[in-house]
Amino acid sequence: MSASALIRLAGITKTYGEGQAAFQALKGIDLAIERGEFVAIMGPSGSGKSTAMNILGCLDVPTTGSYSFEGAQVERLTRNQRALLRRHYLGFVFQGFNLLARTTALENVELPLIYRGEPAASRHAAARKALAEVGLQGWEDHTPGELSGGQQQRVAIARAIVTRPEVLLADEPTGNLDSHTSGEIMDLIAAFNRDLGITVLMVTHEPDVAAYARRVVRFLDGQVDSDRRNQGTA
Repeated sequence: MSASALIRLAGITKTYGEGQAAFQALKGIDLAIERGEFVAIMGPSGSGKSTAMNILGCLDVPTTGSYSFEGAQVERLTRNQRALLRRHYLGFVFQGFNLLARTTALENVELPLIYRGEPAASRHAAARKALAEVGLQGWEDHTPGELSGGQQQRVAIARAIVTRPEVLLADEPTGNLDSHTSGEIMDLIAAFNRDLGITVLMVTHEPDVAAYARRVVRFLDGQVDSDRRNQGTA
């Protein structure tokens, strides 16, 4: 494992429940992610990939093992400290978009900046810029109900990158989209990785989506089953 890795998991386990009802979702994960990588995480249901993503996203903590993010030991942080790490370093894109229904695209994108306490003028400017970057200039005042699924996911991506996070965590980002729209969304995510240097960690079941990544990590039964470079990627 590289000493300079942005993210390093060492011996990560996660157990839910106790006694005979205990279930070990992760069984000793070792994984290093370099700054600027684009990694797809694949595996069947129950393989542990979503549990690993929750830990990587500071939404859950491991039972045992070490998680280092830019040298900070995440498993030792308090709940509030993990929230600050999420707020300042991580962006999230979900399969279900997770937009506020009665709120405009601009206001949805501003949310992470509100949590940071950014002044209104700079929030508005940053949100407009992020929407333009995902091809939604002119759609700022539309609510999610007035947008297609692909447009909603573009808003979600704009919300994720408006803070210029170190890491974008994408959980089945094309799961609710048709193949053409999926390609457009993946082109966007790949461009932010390539042009802005944002590290991308993406869970997907779809090989054609995983093909955008430069590296594919497969989980099976709570362990890393394989870790390989994608052929033909930059």
